[in-house]
Amino acid sequence: MTAFSRSSLEELLKKRFFYAPSFQAYGGVAGFYDYGPPGCALQSNIIDLWRKHFVLEEEMLEMDGAIITLADVLKTSGHVDKFSDWMVKDVKTGDIFRADHLVENVIETRLDGDKQAGLMTENDATSQNDKKKKKGTVQAVKLDDATKAEYEEILAKANFNLQTNYEWELIFYIDNYTGKELGEIISKHNIKSPETGNDLTEPVEFNLMFESSIGPTGHLKGYLRPETAQGQFLNFKKFLEFNNDKMPFASASIGRSFRNEISPRSGLLRVREFTMAEIEHYVDPNNKKHARFDEVKDIKLSLLPRHIQSEGKTVPIELPIGEAVEKKIVDNETLGYFLARTHLFLTMLGIKYDRLRFRQHMPNEMAHYACDCWDAEIQSSYGWIECVGCADRSAYDLTVHTNRTKEKLIVRESLAEPLIYEKIVLEINKKIFGPKFRQNAKTVEDYLTNLNEEQLEALKKELEDGNGKTMVSCADGNQYEISSDFLTIQKQTITEHVREYIPNVIEPSFGIGRILYSLIEHVYWTREGDEQRAVLSFPPRVAPFKCLLVPLSNNPAFSELVRDLSSKLRKLHISIKVDDSSNSIGRRYSRNDELGTPFAITIDFQSVQDGTVTLRERDSTKQIREKTDTILQVLEDLVEEDVTWEEALIKYKQI
Repeated sequence: MTAFSRSSLEELLKKRFFYAPSFQAYGGVAGFYDYGPPGCALQSNIIDLWRKHFVLEEEMLEMDGAIITLADVLKTSGHVDKFSDWMVKDVKTGDIFRADHLVENVIETRLDGDKQAGLMTENDATSQNDKKKKKGTVQAVKLDDATKAEYEEILAKANFNLQTNYEWELIFYIDNYTGKELGEIISKHNIKSPETGNDLTEPVEFNLMFESSIGPTGHLKGYLRPETAQGQFLNFKKFLEFNNDKMPFASASIGRSFRNEISPRSGLLRVREFTMAEIEHYVDPNNKKHARFDEVKDIKLSLLPRHIQSEGKTVPIELPIGEAVEKKIVDNETLGYFLARTHLFLTMLGIKYDRLRFRQHMPNEMAHYACDCWDAEIQSSYGWIECVGCADRSAYDLTVHTNRTKEKLIVRESLAEPLIYEKIVLEINKKIFGPKFRQNAKTVEDYLTNLNEEQLEALKKELEDGNGKTMVSCADGNQYEISSDFLTIQKQTITEHVREYIPNVIEPSFGIGRILYSLIEHVYWTREGDEQRAVLSFPPRVAPFKCLLVPLSNNPAFSELVRDLSSKLRKLHISIKVDDSSNSIGRRYSRNDELGTPFAITIDFQSVQDGTVTLRERDSTKQIREKTDTILQVLEDLVEEDVTWEEALIKYKQI
């Protein structure tokens, strides 16, 4: 089999205009891409299959939310404070680099140089010293043992991943260092600007959201959304009402999101504008079973759980998802259900089973509110790339928005028998409380009402120890004196006939651009013996064009047949491309193989005489000749029913 060449594939994608950098006539801007006709159709087909596989199959409630998001919303969700990376600048040119990527690249290059130096002979070393240094080349330089150990320790703190060009190689990604720590590494190990060799500034934090102003005054601040999820959370009450107050259920959204990456790279894998497809499945925190779990429990997944990663191993295990949930490798049935459904979706698209795995987040990767999180990672020439994140986000999002807005994003469930329990309860005497704190009353009240039972008990003890008085620090940064004169904290017996709870959320989040690019790599190959004849073997369901119409020549006798076939194929919702150029039939087949078109119908002089046409299959190049109506029936089965070529031929007795 011919070795994979990313440069050859990229040249093909450029030539066939799957996608291209945006604004090229003006010099371009990194991280933005325009999709051409085949890329646009491919993305639409992937989204269409996603919608059928998830939204329709699972009866999800789809919404289309605003792209501009109020700053207050993203402040509450944590994006304003935490959604950032560290960047450094070349002190002379002002060139900007993402600090963790720069450190990662330099240290890996130095370790590679040490490895090469260990393999070099004396003659090799002399030869290298005689050669002029080339930009971007790895120089074979032997490291002392202490430096090498320190480099390896730096990388060992990072989250590791596997990268391969069809050979296994361990690669690390540094994303667990603070800005101060990155600055110390850069200074201690003399890391310079890669382009100029100049010194670098200290790392500074850079928020990854695009800021915007709403309205003519500019006083109302907003951001381009970094995800579609927040719009779904804010509409939870409307979803619940639309669903007749029944739980569990899921909402879904497909749309553009934006992240102002410091240094976009790797083509479609790290961009500043991209399409996301996100699901928010709302469940009872006390019952995370899934009604349809039995349908998927026997599906085997390639899993890389955290206990294997913590041992320094990277070989996945293959387990039925039912067994993984039973052994608590995967936290719950609903999360396991979506892992299995994600696996089915990706393999249905054409992602290779042996190049797909589900990696569990390590504890230092997990958000503090998450119960469990798995990434569907697809292997490409760039390594193992996260393309889908499946997380149990607990009740975090609905809770923070409830606390901020005071609009209860909760479920009310009537109980068959009343629930009786004891609870620490805070009561505020507002007749005294209001006049005491005046304009600060709301700030202090918000602080007190957001305390949990453990914090209320601690406050009660402070009041008792302080003769009825204590100081508290509130969100405005000020301290206020609290007195037992205007509040009471005591244990009460609560009887509930209606249970109120904030749902937990299981969130599968799909990066459509990453999936699209990974799929292209997985279906790309070249004809044996002719590396110039490239093929994209898209499954018919996602191929940009399903069928090529090839009249033998521009003879007017073929025009009516082409129009008739085109009309019939359109009525069958089969996308077509007519190639009536003067090129040879072989050349026309070949360039549409590059577009991934799975079938071609050739019209010749015999077609005019007896109404028969030739149907060609892309991958095998096999052909059959039959009456037009029969060919259309075969083609409809191949495209709509997604049967194989052999199955279609058996059905119509062609073999």
